[in-house]
Amino acid sequence: MIKKLQTGFPEGFLWGGATAANQLEGGYTEGGKGFSSADYAKHDDDHQKNLMNLFMGTSREALLKAMSDNEGNYPKRRGIDFYHRYKEDIKLFADMGFKTFRLSIAWPRIFPNGDELVPNEEGLKFYDSVFDECLKYNIEPLVTISHYEFPVGLSLKNNGWLSRETVDHFERYCKVLFERYGSKVKYWLTFNEINVLSMTAFLSGGILMDGITNMKEAQYQAIHHQFIASAKAVKLCHSMIPDAKIGCMLARFESYPMTCHPEDVWEALQTDHGNLFFTDVQVRGAYPAYTARFFKENNINLVFEEGDEALLKEGKVDFLSFSYYMSGVSARKKEGETTHGNMMFGLKNPHLEYSEWGWAIDALGLRITLNKLYDRYQVPLYIVENGLGAKDTPDENFYVEDDYRIEYLRQHILAMKEAIQDGVEIMGFTPWGCIDLVSASTSEMSKRYGFIYVDADNYGNGSYNRYPKKSFNWYKEVIQSNGEKL
Repeated sequence: MIKKLQTGFPEGFLWGGATAANQLEGGYTEGGKGFSSADYAKHDDDHQKNLMNLFMGTSREALLKAMSDNEGNYPKRRGIDFYHRYKEDIKLFADMGFKTFRLSIAWPRIFPNGDELVPNEEGLKFYDSVFDECLKYNIEPLVTISHYEFPVGLSLKNNGWLSRETVDHFERYCKVLFERYGSKVKYWLTFNEINVLSMTAFLSGGILMDGITNMKEAQYQAIHHQFIASAKAVKLCHSMIPDAKIGCMLARFESYPMTCHPEDVWEALQTDHGNLFFTDVQVRGAYPAYTARFFKENNINLVFEEGDEALLKEGKVDFLSFSYYMSGVSARKKEGETTHGNMMFGLKNPHLEYSEWGWAIDALGLRITLNKLYDRYQVPLYIVENGLGAKDTPDENFYVEDDYRIEYLRQHILAMKEAIQDGVEIMGFTPWGCIDLVSASTSEMSKRYGFIYVDADNYGNGSYNRYPKKSFNWYKEVIQSNGEKL
């Protein structure tokens, strides 16, 4: 039987916005919170230096030095003070009509060093209050369990996710979350952009470079441990909160061949394999065949424990969520102008416009990736990050005419609508940084995504007051019309 054509967004579509604790909360030493990997991120006025710092290895000495540095500029330690202003912010989200709010829990706010046997009650109470505030306005929390805020205690003790022991600590953390918040949270994500661990060992893996001779092997061993931890979290969620849904999260890198030369097409396929490997494991429940050659050619020898293969099959996710900001280009000859975005490096596409941060603007690429992912996996998809980072210029009343952001989002929502007509099942849409927050890649406030302007600069100056932008009312109408009024 042919499926009935869906011409608009389905009833119950989850419109909302997305944030992360390490870029939003602040209060990094309050409420018993421990030090996280994000608290290590120092801001530099050189954007390129900020970006490259993500990819450079971190040593134990450098980490300890940063932990004791109280003079340097570490914007993620401040965030936008959501820790004290969450009621005001959630009220603004409710005014926009949010159906859902994507946020993350800071692991070291619950377990300050990551390995305690008893959780920090003050941290648990904070998220109780946040979730209660959401539910007061009928906003469904969408919670990321781990989003670039690894407990530094586990980096210093176990070298992060390189240790199998970290899986046990994560499982304990998940049990506490599911038991405490199971009646309040029905949508969960395990790891944010899990594939980023293949590029940044410390940011999402908590791995220190000391003594490691094959960092690529170390990263993929840590990724395997995260796969196991994710599978265990899925099984726990299904048993402890039967009416909940739990998904994975991928930084989607859609890559086009530069030309129709077969070698360019092959390069694009290889790029795709490197990206989809992560969802192949988490959605299909097994390592894909193409990884065997990749591991051999890169001298990667993974340690599997008995029962790991069965666990991956048993712990398949309910849905696939992903971030999509831009597309890239793959070519056999690495010649021509290059660009980067969301930790994706590649050649510049001459057919696309680019943001002031060098990110390609490609709404059709979102439709392409939605079709590709749904064809491959046949599970519900959830776009949990998408948006335009820009330098907003407010007037004397802190009002921002951000038509450029409205147009970017309009085109991407239209692409989603086309994908729905193509037969793709999409659960919801949570644009990134629905309120201005600290940039993940460059640790700055001047790169803004939000519908709400926050009066704060890269150095912590400003009132931190909130002001709706032009896009605030535009998105409110989008939600009210279920995507019909764009």
